[in-house]
Amino acid sequence: MKQIEGDRLKGQKGNGLKIVMDFLYSVNIYKSLFNLFSISHPSFAKASVGRQSLFKNHKHIPYILIFLLFSFSSATGQSGKEWTNFRGDPSLSGTSKAKIKVPLKLKWTYQTDDAIVAAPVVGNNTIFVSSISGIVYAIDLHGKLLWEFETDNSIEAPALYLHGKVYIGNLSGFLYALDAKSGKLIWKYEAENQIMGSANYFYKNKKPYLVVGSYDYYLHCIDAESGKPIWKYESDNFVNGAAAIGQEVAMFGGCDGYLHMVNLDDGSIRNKLEVATYIAGSVAISGDLAFTGDYDGLFTCIDIKNDKIKWQWDNPSSNLPILGSPSISDKQVVIGGQDKFIRSFKKGDGTLQWSFNAGGRIDASPVIVKNMVITATMDGLLYILSLDKGEELWSYEIGSAMAHNPAVIHGSIIVGARDGNVYFFGK
Repeated sequence: MKQIEGDRLKGQKGNGLKIVMDFLYSVNIYKSLFNLFSISHPSFAKASVGRQSLFKNHKHIPYILIFLLFSFSSATGQSGKEWTNFRGDPSLSGTSKAKIKVPLKLKWTYQTDDAIVAAPVVGNNTIFVSSISGIVYAIDLHGKLLWEFETDNSIEAPALYLHGKVYIGNLSGFLYALDAKSGKLIWKYEAENQIMGSANYFYKNKKPYLVVGSYDYYLHCIDAESGKPIWKYESDNFVNGAAAIGQEVAMFGGCDGYLHMVNLDDGSIRNKLEVATYIAGSVAISGDLAFTGDYDGLFTCIDIKNDKIKWQWDNPSSNLPILGSPSISDKQVVIGGQDKFIRSFKKGDGTLQWSFNAGGRIDASPVIVKNMVITATMDGLLYILSLDKGEELWSYEIGSAMAHNPAVIHGSIIVGARDGNVYFFGK
């Protein structure tokens, strides 16, 4: 292997590499890769000693490119093998690089003890899902129970899988850290009121940290390894959704109607913008833009860099709530609402591109998978639509309400429903 790598840096092949690098410089691709990686790993940008200097030594280029390309996939949606948090990545973009082919078949179901209202996640070939009775389940990809862990209250927040641990909050205000292989309790952190949203994560000096909101009005930052508190940021009302990570801040909308931007370093406020009356879902971030819906059916795009609202879409026919989170592709942002429609907008100016009537209330967040959109309804229908036109490609009637988005991995979709079943679809 060393000889092969050495040969690539010599003679004609070395000249070819220089040509490639000259092209990368000319279109600033290396900057884009660094910036995208910094969305999910903010400390990376600070740790880099001059971005261009890293590329001056051609000996390091193959390693740097491999590193950045792998980082790029993790920063802009899951690679397809895992779905480790409920929206796919720390920016909560709701996108996956998985390959899905329609039609799909129902491969198996697993019956839990009670209704499922939180999205499943997938890590290390294991599905982690919870019920409103407070039990966390670990199920393999063939539908076999591996372990279960009982908490002291109902669970409505999705789990987070990170570095062999499962983090999940419940309505007693506890955030549990469990060993992903055995289900054993590692530590337990207590907020002062219920936890309704998923924990999210970021890195500082290569160490993982968690952020999670609570009905105690606080966004809590916690050491992911020890469970010790790091800082708390106080909002003006309940924190219902998860905080998105991007631009070195944690961003969340609260029941106070503000979009809060909190510095990851110390929990200080960077800014807060009044965008709505009540934000129930989670914000999604794409570069310098953030997107959120609200309880009055208003859909808002925020310019993070300039701290202002870029555009808003006000439903002309209904003011029913938008409870889910948006999904973001390169040029589009997709969101569903309780008016039964899922819609696609241009990211830049908010132009409505298409709308699809799903026939039932949509509380769940959509998921974008390459050129398709997956969405679920409260009347028990699971849809796959084309991303470009919003045309139905496939649907399946589960017959039970789905309040949260599915998990998506290569060739498969996993969703939980109020009938207590986990449904696994594949080829």
